[in-house]
Amino acid sequence: MPWTNQTGGQENGPNDGSKPAGEANPGGSQVKGPWGQPTKPAKRPPQDEPSGLRPPDFETLLSKWWEELRRHVPPGALGRNGLSAMAALAVGLWLVSGVYTVNPQEQGVVLRFGAFIKHTGPGTHYHLPWPIETAYTPNVKKINQVDVGFKQISDKQSEDITDESYMLTGDENIVDMQFTVNWRIKDANAWLFNVDLGAKNGDTVKAVAESAMREAVGQDRIDLIMTSHREEIQLRVQRLMQQMLDSYNAGVEIVGVKMQKAETPTQVRAAYLDVQKALADQDRKRSEAEAYRNSVIPEAKGAAAHIIQEAEGYKAQVVALATGEAQRFNAVYQEYKKAPEVTRRRIYIETMSQVMGSMNKVIVDDAAKGVMPYLQLPPMPSKMAPKQDEAPKAAEKADIQ
Repeated sequence: MPWTNQTGGQENGPNDGSKPAGEANPGGSQVKGPWGQPTKPAKRPPQDEPSGLRPPDFETLLSKWWEELRRHVPPGALGRNGLSAMAALAVGLWLVSGVYTVNPQEQGVVLRFGAFIKHTGPGTHYHLPWPIETAYTPNVKKINQVDVGFKQISDKQSEDITDESYMLTGDENIVDMQFTVNWRIKDANAWLFNVDLGAKNGDTVKAVAESAMREAVGQDRIDLIMTSHREEIQLRVQRLMQQMLDSYNAGVEIVGVKMQKAETPTQVRAAYLDVQKALADQDRKRSEAEAYRNSVIPEAKGAAAHIIQEAEGYKAQVVALATGEAQRFNAVYQEYKKAPEVTRRRIYIETMSQVMGSMNKVIVDDAAKGVMPYLQLPPMPSKMAPKQDEAPKAAEKADIQ
């Protein structure tokens, strides 16, 4: 038995069930619960707002849509003929939506239910309307550019992105690297089907470029990266990027890589300049030492060669003299065997002339008996005789004493 049909506790007679529980009876009494407490009337949802527990009223929505359509369509157009005309117009617009144009720098790619069927060249073409066929026209000749390490704000202003530009070199230094990558689509099918749709704006190329540059920078020294190896690094990064993108079958061709900036971070630039100055001084000292070595070693080699040549000449001279003396001795010996007495006397006379030739000689005849020979003394050496100007001084000094 429902609560509204309970008769207990009523003051003005039973309720016939025609009024909901909680409403006042005509006599002024109120329906009470089984334990005598008054019941509250239930709130009914409005007729035009669906309850959260019920699905929306489709008929109500359809009627609203119909009223909105009648408001914008001229009177009489919603009859049988008007609806037919509208249907024919809608079908015509649907068929015309299959017309598309391919520009000279683009390539048309037609899909039927998501599967590739053909390529189309520049011009106006037609494909079956969506959802049967779909046409894409990617630009395959445009040179796109991706900036890594910075963001171009205007033609003369850019913003650094340190998370991308700071890279670790092979000698454990940090370099601030900013570069640009130029690329284009070389395979429209691979670009459309193998690259994530969210990465069509170049995010994939940018990620590959940053990875390739970090690999190249991590294999070289910071001083060479900033000076002589810039061109080599650009070519190496281009080659690495092309290999990675080809392995992904991304349909992208890397046209070129250009390093915009390669320098030390601002925070350590002063210390780095000091280190470079010290390295420059080291190179200068090494160059000076090498120049001194290059000048001293040839001089020493020349002096050694000169001494060797002099020794060789002296050896040849001594050998030649000894050979000549031996030959002369042999010749004299041959003559001596022919006439020993004559040869002996001649040798004696030649020897005495050589020995006595430079001496003062006094010849005394043996027939002069008892005569005292007068031998003139040789003159006194000049260094033992007093000088002319010193003799008077010596005499005066003796007088004073």
